[in-house]
Amino acid sequence: MEGLEFDVIGRTWPYLLKGLQYTVQLTVVSAIGGTIFGTLLAMARLSSNKTLASLAAGYVNLMRSIPLLLVIFWFYFLVPVIVQTVTGSERPPQIGAERSAYITFIMFEAAYFCEIMRAGIQSISKGQVGAAYAIGLDYWQAMRLIVLPQAFRNMLPVLLTQTIILFQDVSLVSLLNVTDFVGAATKIAQRDSRVVEMYLFVAVIYFVLCYLLSYLVKLLQKKIAIVR
Repeated sequence: MEGLEFDVIGRTWPYLLKGLQYTVQLTVVSAIGGTIFGTLLAMARLSSNKTLASLAAGYVNLMRSIPLLLVIFWFYFLVPVIVQTVTGSERPPQIGAERSAYITFIMFEAAYFCEIMRAGIQSISKGQVGAAYAIGLDYWQAMRLIVLPQAFRNMLPVLLTQTIILFQDVSLVSLLNVTDFVGAATKIAQRDSRVVEMYLFVAVIYFVLCYLLSYLVKLLQKKIAIVR
């Protein structure tokens, strides 16, 4: 460890904290948006409408078969060109790196949240759905009032685990020059030539946060199991 200067962390902590706040913000927004979109996809996949189910399944399979990094680059670089071609405008629209990050992560994570919610919905007894139909509820009402509340409770630990994975994946936005936690550390490391110190610090913070969150999820999973 000789030659390392960790005081650079103290000097640049406000900037690093700003990057960490952006990482948490992107994670939370993407998790909420992905859960909502993913739940709609799950309901579509389980719908009796074959066309709707096929479209939802095709979207999920496509997103789950492409690396997240490729999706980020595709949306950031190619979508503006496609929009320009379709609309016939002189210049491609400026979506921006941060906006691209939000849209990309919501769209990508929705495919994974969809499969989690689909498993949760299928874990609910078909008798409850039949009872909902018997009292006059339609498919969407039965899902909203009876099935989804129970499915969310059953799948909550898995949803939170996927959110922890999302928190780690957000670091990829640094490749678009977005100042997330890793992006902030990278800029400081390049400016002050302190690559080892900064990336070691980032690794420690990620480990501590993800370990604590994983531990809390395990406690929640045990509590839900006891309630059952």
